[in-house]
Amino acid sequence: MSVILNMKKYILLISFLAIGFSMFAQVGIGLVASNDLYQWYKNPEDGISDPSHGNAILNLSAGPKIWVGGKKFSVSVEGQANVGFTGFTVGENKGLGSVAIPIIGSLNFGGLTGLDREGKIGFSLGGGIQYNKTELYGLKQEFIDKGVAREYFRTIVVQAVCGFGVSGFGLSGVLRYGFDPDSEASSFNFGIQYDFNLPMMKKIDDPNSAL
Repeated sequence: MSVILNMKKYILLISFLAIGFSMFAQVGIGLVASNDLYQWYKNPEDGISDPSHGNAILNLSAGPKIWVGGKKFSVSVEGQANVGFTGFTVGENKGLGSVAIPIIGSLNFGGLTGLDREGKIGFSLGGGIQYNKTELYGLKQEFIDKGVAREYFRTIVVQAVCGFGVSGFGLSGVLRYGFDPDSEASSFNFGIQYDFNLPMMKKIDDPNSAL
């Protein structure tokens, strides 16, 4: 419950900032999706089992995204649900699967502003908070008996994105690293990201709009 309440506070804060900025700029609403080529999570130490958990296949992520700004610069807010279906701990198979929920605010430049119809290279720098959980399903009874518990843990994340965007669509590489100085937990996600600013993409089919 505390995880959900904290997430709501961050979403509300970012939403208010976006609404304020939107009074003076263009606004885009759409989706963001990604496919992690590699992800790794380190749980807070419990002194019982290996805290690490990784995966290199079947990592899918999707969620809503809002852009506010102009052709050369924009601010965006996104929230995703990232599921690693086959993640596990090497050498200590406690269970499978992971989920991460990043809430990210980003500064976007060039082709990744999401608000320019001209095709360009661009990049984004951002940060926020991410909630992580490993051994999503099938945590073995032998580890439960030892006292192993896999709850959601928080990491503070920084994110760098670089790629190409045109008419509201973006294709890029994304690198996200997270840490928690209190528990020494950490997270790492690397993959391919797809951005869809739906109102901008609709203009591609409008014969009165020039790309």
